[in-house]
Amino acid sequence: MTSTTQVLHLGRRGRPKRRGSLLLLIPGIASVALLGVLPLFLVARNSFALADDYGGIVGGFTLDNYAKLFDPVYSKTMLYSLGLGLLNTVVCLVVAYITSYYIVSRPEGRQGFLLLLIIIPFWTDFLVRTFAWITILGSGGPVAGVLGLFGIGGFSLIPSNVAVILGLLYSFLPTAIFPIYASMRSIDGSLKEAATDLGCGWWGVHRRVILPLSRPGLLGAALLTFIPTMGVFVIPVLLGGGKDQLVGNLIVTMYTEFRNQPMGAAVSMVLLVLMLLSMALVGLALRRPAKRKGA
Repeated sequence: MTSTTQVLHLGRRGRPKRRGSLLLLIPGIASVALLGVLPLFLVARNSFALADDYGGIVGGFTLDNYAKLFDPVYSKTMLYSLGLGLLNTVVCLVVAYITSYYIVSRPEGRQGFLLLLIIIPFWTDFLVRTFAWITILGSGGPVAGVLGLFGIGGFSLIPSNVAVILGLLYSFLPTAIFPIYASMRSIDGSLKEAATDLGCGWWGVHRRVILPLSRPGLLGAALLTFIPTMGVFVIPVLLGGGKDQLVGNLIVTMYTEFRNQPMGAAVSMVLLVLMLLSMALVGLALRRPAKRKGA
């Protein structure tokens, strides 16, 4: 009886603490609900709504907003966004992998300094950095000056798809470096030495040791690169001239120029679904154990 009474007494004493913890969670839950869940619900509802002559929301329910996305004009933008997003992801992963490996191979005291050098340029405003690329790649920039020394005059990469890819690489490279660097830093150096002693060359060490153990960082970097690339709208306009638009540009165009809010909401929901699918694929890849190759 005594032990039962003590358990009940401790349970009653724990209830006020739980209530206090729940009260502390209320501001956070309310913020997420008001700033995240409610706007998302409104966009999802508007994507099925009818539009008036001025593109406003008039209620009702229709699937025409999603059906119109199969039009070649919109489907071309979707496919271009997917292709450019995948290309930027691959390029960022390759460059970030090489950069991360170089940083990890440096002494401990220099690694923080090298990471700081990567971060410092991104303390500047995003638009300022994008306009800087216009100066660099333009007809009067340093790239054109170097090419002029070889007799190639009047050269300019603005506007072009090459400039867009360079701008995307520059913008998302740090978000790809840090997850890969974190994974590589956790790898025990003795594993690389053991692989070298067993006859693995440079490529064998990377393929059998570093790449498999860096897989979580690579998948995280791919997710952090691919998803934001789909929603970028400034870089294609400034560096690409707006000829080939991404999904982000299409959303802005629907809301501002066409003033078609239901269509803009539908494109936004499609982008959200693509993001969720990307996260699901990365989650499944992380759950799958790495295949171990036999000797």
